[in-house]
Amino acid sequence: MGTAERHKAPEDGGAAEWAAGPTPEAPDRDMATSGRDASAPARVEQPDGRAERPPGYRPLWTEEPARRRRLPDPVRTAAVRAVLVVAVTLILAMVAFLCTLAGSWLAFPMVIGSVAGTVVATWGVLDVWVTRQVWNQRHGVVSAPSSTARAMRRERRRARRQGRAAERAQERIGRRGGAGQLSHS
Repeated sequence: MGTAERHKAPEDGGAAEWAAGPTPEAPDRDMATSGRDASAPARVEQPDGRAERPPGYRPLWTEEPARRRRLPDPVRTAAVRAVLVVAVTLILAMVAFLCTLAGSWLAFPMVIGSVAGTVVATWGVLDVWVTRQVWNQRHGVVSAPSSTARAMRRERRRARRQGRAAERAQERIGRRGGAGQLSHS
């Protein structure tokens, strides 16, 4: 919408306000206002634990729910590792390039390091992809009918059902008083 975006503040029941810049109703936060003492607290705690905001208060930002869920821990650690390796490789490549331009003896070792770093960075990116695929398959995030995780869950449920049925059959045999008899003769 441009520089002045219209948004709703959650505390005023949906009243819209402009977030373009300082207005006479909401002066700059760094300057003391004539209507309010500069040493006064910005929030006043109520006995029930709520905080009452003074008139003219405008939040700096509004919280929005995340659009995507957070990555699983193993995938996130692999991604962080890959980003660090790629960053170091890019720095090595840049230093190798600058050393080559300067005619320094350090250019050749840096080029060798850049090649090795490229191999390691490729491995890191592939590691992220493989870790993500494995996590999705093990935890059943993929909702395709042929998902391996779904088939595994189905097998576990079937095994549990069969186990419970066998348990009930054993209890029934024990209640009859047969105690291991195969016939009533």
